[in-house]
Order: sequence, then C-alpha cells, then structure tokens
Amino acid sequence: MDSSSSFTPPSEGGAEECFLARVALPCLVAPLALPTPAVAHASDRGHVLLLPTGYYLIGGAFAVAVSFLVLALLPAAALDRFCRRRLPLFTLGDSARTAISLISFAGFAILVAAGLFGSRDPLSNPLPLVIWTLLWAGITLLQGVFGDLWSWLNPWVGPWRLVSRLVGTGDEAPWRLPGWLGCWPAVILFLAFAWFELVDPAPDDPARLACAAGLYWLLTFLAMLAFGYRGWSRSGEFLTIFFSMVARFAPAERDENGWLALCWPAAQLLAAEPLPPGGIAFLLLALSSVSFDGLSKTFFWLGLFGVNPLEFPGRTAVIGSGSLGLVLTFAMLTAVFLLAVWLGQRLAGGGPPLGQAAGLLVWSIVSIALAYHVAHYLTALLVDGQYALASLSDPFALGWNLFGTADLQVEAGIVAGAESAWWLWNIQAGAIILGHVLAVLVAHGFAWRLHPQPGRAALSQFPLTLLMIAYTVFGLWLLATPTVG
Repeated sequence: MDSSSSFTPPSEGGAEECFLARVALPCLVAPLALPTPAVAHASDRGHVLLLPTGYYLIGGAFAVAVSFLVLALLPAAALDRFCRRRLPLFTLGDSARTAISLISFAGFAILVAAGLFGSRDPLSNPLPLVIWTLLWAGITLLQGVFGDLWSWLNPWVGPWRLVSRLVGTGDEAPWRLPGWLGCWPAVILFLAFAWFELVDPAPDDPARLACAAGLYWLLTFLAMLAFGYRGWSRSGEFLTIFFSMVARFAPAERDENGWLALCWPAAQLLAAEPLPPGGIAFLLLALSSVSFDGLSKTFFWLGLFGVNPLEFPGRTAVIGSGSLGLVLTFAMLTAVFLLAVWLGQRLAGGGPPLGQAAGLLVWSIVSIALAYHVAHYLTALLVDGQYALASLSDPFALGWNLFGTADLQVEAGIVAGAESAWWLWNIQAGAIILGHVLAVLVAHGFAWRLHPQPGRAALSQFPLTLLMIAYTVFGLWLLATPTVG
C-alpha cells in the first residue's frame, strides 16, 4: 500500500478553477459557519453535557447534500485540474530512515519493559498512554496532516535491515506470499486489534498490553524476515497499511524520486488505483470500528442489552455484546456500502464491474474515517496526552525526571466547562461534516473515471451520497447522545 503517487508540477488554472474557488468552495463550507450555540459531551470518560444539536444535524446533512449538487454541476476537468496542482518543496532522502527506526525500536523496547515492570496505574505507566493516545490517536492525525511519517517511525524497518544484512539476505525474502492472499491477514489482525481495544476487559493494563504489543512486534518481525519487509508490510502489518492509507489524505506528498510537494487535502486519494476485496474490507473495518467505539458507550446501545448505563457493571459484563456489535457494525457498513455502489451502477446504466467500482469509491472512506478519528479521540489527546508527557519522564516510577515533565500538572479542565465543551463540539462536528464533504468530492472524482458522461457519473453517486448524509447524521448523533465512561 504505497502512499505515494505520481508527481505533477503545478499548472495554471482556468475558468473552471475560478468557478470552484468562487462558487463551489463557499457553498461547501457555508453551513459550517452557522452561529448556532450547542454543547456536546466533552470527554470520553463519562462526562456528559446535553444541549440541543438538531441544527447541527440538519446543517451537516445539508452541507453534504449541497456538495453533491455543486459537484454534479461542476465540469469534470475542473476538479481534475484542481486536484493535480502541486507546489514542489525539496527532496527527502532515505538515508536516515534506518537510524530513526532503530531509535523507535529502542523506545518501544523500553516502553514494553515499563509495561512489565513499571507502575500498574494506566495513567502513570507510559505504555498504554503512548500506544492508545500518542500512537493510535496522535500519529493517525499527524499522518493525515504531514504525510507518511510512520514509514520513518515504525520499529521494524531498522531492525529488519540490520538483521538482513548480518545474515546476508539483503532485500531478498526466502518466501513470497501468494497473490490471492492480498491484505486479508491485515484485516484479521486489525479486527483482533479492534477487539482488544474495544472489547477486551483490560486493554489499558500495562502488563497485559506489554505482552500483546511485544508478541505482535516479534511475530511481525519474523514474518518480515520470512516474506520481506515490503511483502509483509503490504499484506499483514495492519498499522503500516492503515497509516499509509490515511497519509493519502495529507496535503504533503512524496513521490518516488523523493520530491516532497504540497497538494490539496485528499488530492492524493484521487490518484489511487482500485483496491482488491481485502483492501475494501480493511478500510470499511477502519471506519466501522471507530464508529462502534462511540456507539458501544451510548445509553441507547447498552439499553438494547438490558444494561443500566448509570450502574455500568464493567467491560467484562459486555464482552459478548461488544464482540457481536463490532462484527455486526462492520458487516452492516460493508453491506450498505456495496449496495449503494451497486445501485449507483444500476442508475448509471452499467459501467465497470462492482468490484472495480467499489475498489475505487471505497477510497472516499479515508476522509470519513480520519474525521471520526479526530472527533472521537480529540479529548483523549488533550487530556491523556498530558499524562503521557509526565509518564515518559519517569517510565519505571522510580522518581526520575528525564525530560523535565515528571511533575507536570495535568489540566483536565481543558475539556470541562461550557465554553470548552462548545469549542470541542464545534471542532468535532466540523471535522465530521468536512470529512463527509471531502468524501463526496473524492467519490465524484472516481465516478467520472468510472462513467465519463457527466449525467451518468452524477446518477451513480446518488445512493452513495445518501449513505454519506445518513452517516453524517449518525456521527453527529454519536457526539450529542449521552454516553457512559
């Protein structure tokens, strides 16, 4: 899953781009600027604030619908020319990649040791804070802004290159994975990761997490030695696949020759090739898992299984319903997405096979998945990020102060109070709405590749746009509805 795409130098814009800048973009962002006061729950830890959010639900649906109408009237060449614009910056070599990865591996090994021998408190031990907050929440957001940083930071490429050279195998792998396998191993491992994060009774327990993380690193490293770093990172290492997909959203692009250039957000997605069935499942699982993470904490979901949210019995009591919900959410999203693509093909009067159409259109999910990531993990980043800074200075709870942050006073009030909640709600809601609007834009770009006739392209996107409108309302409802910590 290479996140780079072909480099195209900037070109002069025409009348179509003027239309896009002066008419289309204001129509897309106008609903986001409505001065409607609202407050949502400001934390993932059981903090609930309820205020009316109906205007935002209507405004979000309206924004996605208007974006569909504007793009349906926009000439295909205008969007293509607009998204191909690049501002080249400088070249970026790979000479330091191995050294940075080795440093990352050393840091990971220290974190695993801290998980095994450090504090038992998840808010004092750096391992849970780094993995769940800085890595899963923070690096994902950085990937969406700065591009594929993970290809430099991941803790495998350095050790793999070092061991491969010591044993004399170089870049050659002893075995090759069969082509039919695709990235289905990564789908299975991602599902296991999502289950551990969302359903397991104690994913924050430092020792339990240290064992899981250490075992995953070791198995991945052995697989890379057997099948090659490139082979396994494209088929089985779910973090690399996920982060490379997210990096395609970034306004920073690095081409095959090492040139770094600026582009429009989500422009790299339009240069992507159709994903195989495993890739389609992977992206849909990425969105459905974070959606279920929000849904599983709602009073509505717990009420379906007879659980009193005001007397929550703990995660052990909801393992069965959580496992069912995780799989069911994934299955339902997959079915509805494929149905929307199939209906679009029928409305357009034919076109490429369903697999090819779905493999292209599923790239629009990246914008939505990243938006849900921002909305869902924002408060955790603001609060738990402070705990992480403090714990990294004293990883083994021995009274150290390595970085001068061990005595950092955590300001949990940053997400408390009416004013903070108002700002958080607007940022979260804005991210969800903007993510769906950009998803409509990406889907339209692919629709024109699938159906060169503008009328057929617009008709093919009607069912998928309805799905995105419904998902926008669902996402805003998740932000507004009461949840349990």
